[in-house]
Amino acid sequence: MLESLRTIDDNVKKWMKEVRVKVIASFNDDLDVKTKSGPNDLVTNIDREVEEFYKDKIKKYYPGSEIIGEESAHEVRKPKNEGLLWVIDPIDGTMNFVKQKNHFASMIAIYRKGTAIRGYIYDVMQDKLYWGGPEIGVYCNQDKIEPPSDKKLNKGLFGVGAPLLIDNYHNLQKAALESCGTRIYGCSGIQFIHVLNGQCVAYISYLRPWDYAAGKVLAETLDLVVKTIDGRPIDMLSSSDVLVATKNAQKDITRIVQSTY
Repeated sequence: MLESLRTIDDNVKKWMKEVRVKVIASFNDDLDVKTKSGPNDLVTNIDREVEEFYKDKIKKYYPGSEIIGEESAHEVRKPKNEGLLWVIDPIDGTMNFVKQKNHFASMIAIYRKGTAIRGYIYDVMQDKLYWGGPEIGVYCNQDKIEPPSDKKLNKGLFGVGAPLLIDNYHNLQKAALESCGTRIYGCSGIQFIHVLNGQCVAYISYLRPWDYAAGKVLAETLDLVVKTIDGRPIDMLSSSDVLVATKNAQKDITRIVQSTY
């Protein structure tokens, strides 16, 4: 199994490098931008092309796999077989991609028989791939990264989704004030990276499976907490508020949240 995972790692890394070339080349073209659920929920022809690229590669090299992709998933259902399940977010942070040409990621998570085995978050413009899994640890490109320090909320920055902060979801404004400050990037992949490498002690937003699947694999490998805001486990196929944090920061946020009940 370890040898097969090494081959998967090599393939995914190669695919993501090819995606980077496609994405950067698209900056010279006119994007076909459409809205999905609302004016701030965008999809482009590049999102769709990248997802189809990944799907074609997976079907070629790993036939029989099941695939959940953001741009093609009309329903998220429990896998039908016990083979590989791939969860794809071709371009996470599409608004950033369209408006800034920066601060977006491409993400893939892989499960086998319901167990997470690999996560990949590619900061495309920085050319930094965070990848790994339970038996090998987490790497940034070729360098293994250590688990971040278990800091409390008041010792670090707090990443948060803008709607949750604006609406003061479960008293999040108080949590933000207790931290050293908030950071909002509009890309869950980038925000997961900031918790993985210790730049933030926590991140919370309302996320769909493709938004957090890869980050959850990597974060839990680094002994970080990934749960709902009130401490419940997260089903890999559910959409909900998702909190990734150091253990101490998660305790602080839970305390603040519980004070609202």
